[in-house]
Amino acid sequence: MAEETESKQSAVESVMEKIHGHDSSSSLDSDSDHEKPASPISVKAKIYRLFGRERPLHHVLGGGKPADVFLWRNKKISAGVLGGATAIWVLFELIEYHLLTLLCHISILCLAVLFLWSNVHTFIHKTPPRIPQVHLPEEPFLQIASALTIELNQALKLLRDIASGRNLKKFLVVVAAFWVLSVVGSCCNFLTLFYTSFVLLHTVPVLYEKYEDKVDPFAEKAVIEIKKQYAVFDAKVLGKIPTGPLKTKKV
Repeated sequence: MAEETESKQSAVESVMEKIHGHDSSSSLDSDSDHEKPASPISVKAKIYRLFGRERPLHHVLGGGKPADVFLWRNKKISAGVLGGATAIWVLFELIEYHLLTLLCHISILCLAVLFLWSNVHTFIHKTPPRIPQVHLPEEPFLQIASALTIELNQALKLLRDIASGRNLKKFLVVVAAFWVLSVVGSCCNFLTLFYTSFVLLHTVPVLYEKYEDKVDPFAEKAVIEIKKQYAVFDAKVLGKIPTGPLKTKKV
C-alpha cells in the first residue's frame, strides 16, 4: 500500500510539473509577443516620403507605358526616346536646321522614293510599294483638346483668384515662378529649355527611385527648415500687409 501511495504521489507531482511547465512556456510566449517589435509595414508607413506621397513612384507618374519609359523599365525604349530627343536638339540647336526646312526635305525624299519605286518596279522585277491609307481618328484629338481646356480653365481661375488679392501666398509663389522662368528664358531658347526638361524627366525619377531612402530624410529636413523660415517671414512681413476683402463662403 505504501508503494502504491508513493507511485500515486509521484504521478501527481509529474502532472503538476507538466502543468507548471506549460504555464511558464505560455507566459514566456506571451511576454515574447509583447516584446515583439512593430511590423516593418507599420515602420515603413511612418517614413517620410517626398511631396507626402503614399503610392509608389510608378503610380505617381501615371503608370502605364509613360511611367515605364521615365523609370527605364525597358532600357531600349527609354534610350531610343532619349536618343531621338537628343538628335532633334542637335539638328535644330547645333546644326541650326529649321523645322519647316526639315519637314519639307523629309517629304521630298519620301515622295521621290515612292514615286520612283512605283514607276520602276516593272523593270527591276519587284512588287510595287504598298502605300497604306492613313486615317486619323477624332476621339484622341478630342480627348487631348478636352484635357487641355480643363487645365487652361483651372489656370485662368487660379490667376483670377490671385489677381483678386485673396491669397498672398499664391501670389508670391506665382510671381517667383514667372521670374525664374524669365531668367531661364533669357539664358537659353525654348528648344534648349524643353530638351533640358526632357532629359531631367528621364534621369531624375529613376535616380530618385534608386536612392529614395537616402533622399527622403534630407528632403524632410529641408521641408521643416523651409516651413520655419516661412513662418518667420509670415509673422514679420506677410502678416503686416493688408489683403483684399474676403467673401463669405456659402453653406
